[in-house]
Amino acid sequence: MGKYDFITAELAELKAQGLYNTIRTIGSSVGAWTVVDGKKVLNMCSNNYLGFANDPRLKEAARRAVDEYGVGPAAVRSIAGTMSLHVEFERKLAAFKGAEDAISFQSGFCANLAAIPALVGAGHALFTDELNHASIIDGCRLTKAERVIYPHRDVDALAKALREHRDAPRKLIVTDGVFSMDGDLAPLPGIVEVAEEFDAMVMVDDAHGEGVLGSHGRGIADHFGLQGRVDIEMGTLSKAFGVMGGYLAGKREIVEYLRQRARPFLFSSASTPADVAACLAAVSVLEETDGPVRKLWDNARYFKARMGKLGFDLGSSETPITPVMLGEAATAWEFSRKLFAKDVFVQAIVFPTVPRGKARLRVMVSAVHTKEDLDFAVDAFARVGRELGTI
Repeated sequence: MGKYDFITAELAELKAQGLYNTIRTIGSSVGAWTVVDGKKVLNMCSNNYLGFANDPRLKEAARRAVDEYGVGPAAVRSIAGTMSLHVEFERKLAAFKGAEDAISFQSGFCANLAAIPALVGAGHALFTDELNHASIIDGCRLTKAERVIYPHRDVDALAKALREHRDAPRKLIVTDGVFSMDGDLAPLPGIVEVAEEFDAMVMVDDAHGEGVLGSHGRGIADHFGLQGRVDIEMGTLSKAFGVMGGYLAGKREIVEYLRQRARPFLFSSASTPADVAACLAAVSVLEETDGPVRKLWDNARYFKARMGKLGFDLGSSETPITPVMLGEAATAWEFSRKLFAKDVFVQAIVFPTVPRGKARLRVMVSAVHTKEDLDFAVDAFARVGRELGTI
């Protein structure tokens, strides 16, 4: 047997089960209409919530930063990679979030890997929602803390687990704010209440709430009026902000501790000047206006209403994330291929990203979509849905 035979066998098995991921290639800037595999299509599956990925204000900020600072810092933040841009951005982001301090990372994934192992370890207790994002799961795997997985959004079960571990010297609750596959919200007020009762820290992954929820897109803590009561918020800069990077914002002592102990901060090169400058510009836009956020929600309500009338199962989403539930992976991939043939780009989401039997198309509406764009998408969904007998 050859040493790579197991890889060949597993790839063949993925194809046989309809779980093989067909990766398409973007050939233009990301907007409402995008060139994908050489074809101009309506983009309905990127995380470009506010249309910032091709915003001229962000592009100009990135160009100026490259002229002034070059293309990269060429060092980790803790040695020689912290530029004045990083410091300015973290101050501005903390102020925008209503937090005491903030620290930025190369990605949201890195931010979760940075925070969780630094905050809890051997002898401590870690409480995590069963549907948390893969980056949270991997962050949990990097710590020796006892891991307690509680049922999705079940505050009573969380309280029971906290009671059973009340003697742990450190307790950390980690939850997504917006669950990225279903679009539902964490019951954050209840989580914060039980955390305060049992003296536990609360960490919220707000990757899909940043730029979407709260006043001017300040996120889920703002949405629920819980500023100052959530110990640490994680957010990405690659979704609503349209750029690249991640951050942690919260209590000043926690953020300063992470500057001393977070491994991605200590051992991976700093974010590029262009990325940081573009993120600075994104925060400035949101400080000035909530127009993009309001347009996003208007578009989401319009799209969901039309899809619901057609009879599509849209799950339990409370946000612009719109899962079109299809069940089997083969059906989801076939639906995706037929949509692409009709100039609508929506990738299938199948196991292991979601449980078996819960394959779907996850539609991501954007503020840059017009009503005509959304009508075009709904019409394509209707035609394919009837072809495949899903409506």
